[in-house]
Amino acid sequence: MMDHSIWLVAAIFATFFVAGTVKGVTGMGLPTVAMGVLGALISPLVAASLLIVPSSVTNAWQLLAGPSFGSLARRFLLLVLAVVIGTFAGSYFLAADDTRPTNAALGAALIVYAGHALFARQLHVPARFEPLLSPLVGGVTGLLTGATGVFVVPAVPYLQSLGLEKEELVQALGLSFTVSTVALAAALAWHGAFRIDNLALSTLAVVPALAGMWAGQIIRNRVSPATFRRWFLICLLVLGAEMVMKASF
Repeated sequence: MMDHSIWLVAAIFATFFVAGTVKGVTGMGLPTVAMGVLGALISPLVAASLLIVPSSVTNAWQLLAGPSFGSLARRFLLLVLAVVIGTFAGSYFLAADDTRPTNAALGAALIVYAGHALFARQLHVPARFEPLLSPLVGGVTGLLTGATGVFVVPAVPYLQSLGLEKEELVQALGLSFTVSTVALAAALAWHGAFRIDNLALSTLAVVPALAGMWAGQIIRNRVSPATFRRWFLICLLVLGAEMVMKASF
């Protein structure tokens, strides 16, 4: 059972405010920041449980706000189906609540994502390869989602490589994130890993997450998104490295 001390609750709410701010500025990053920070404070299993409601609300908002939901859902059907299957398969590791390997895997996922976003060249995937790559990318993303609670790798760089228009990309990311969140919630429930007290706290965390998104939208108009994104990724890289090192000793 998680100890809901006043300081821990304050830290959780502050984390979701910061994570929401990152999402408000960049259009992504809420689960990555939340799992990265909370995974260093509490077990990754509890952190993933707290992530469910704020992530679901903010991602559904992002998904439904765009104009191309139907066409994107058909285009990426194989990807999202593979995400669901992979998430259930990977959830065995997270549900075991063995913090050392899950913290190490979470840290490695943060390093791969941040390192790729900072240093790798933008990939361009021809449309003819999508039927082959979409289920593969979805399956790997699902495995990592189930094992770590982070669902950005490799789905985000893959979707960014398809040459989607700006609004289509934002909505496609919302589709991937929403399906990943719902699949993670279902997988944790399947393992009996949900607690009512954690679900209640997860629901309350929607408030700071939405407040952070609102603040992030204001910051986006005053600070270069590219500069913000670069420092955000550097912080993720350092956090991931710290988690891997801590789990190794």
